[in-house]
Amino acid sequence: MTHRWASREDGQALAEFALTVVIFLTILMGIFDLGRGIYMYNGLSEAAREIARVTSVHPGATLGSSSETAAVVSTQKALVPGLSNPSFACVEIDETAVTGACEGDNSVRVSVSATFQPATPLLIFLGSMNLSSSSTAKIH
Repeated sequence: MTHRWASREDGQALAEFALTVVIFLTILMGIFDLGRGIYMYNGLSEAAREIARVTSVHPGATLGSSSETAAVVSTQKALVPGLSNPSFACVEIDETAVTGACEGDNSVRVSVSATFQPATPLLIFLGSMNLSSSSTAKIH
């Protein structure tokens, strides 16, 4: 009689484990995706900062056309999956756009974006998320 009772408890434990492991693994994968998203956004922000820094030192004939900027954009595209082509804007210190030529007292604003696709099955139904970042650096 004791043996039959222990067998029932083993079956109950297995059923409870089967129900809870699915929830646990889904939460764990969600945490994993959150970490991936934060990591990708950090990489995107760093790419915008690095491109803005190089462009501020080597602006080129038109903003962002220097070979140094092109090399950094190429490197950042290799590091950040799905990185878009950056957009460049010449701005004043108060972030208003400059309508003429970019001069030494202006700044360059670089904007980049990338698409993040979650791996968690439940989050895939939400679709991809478009992450974007911008950075401003004073022209030297």
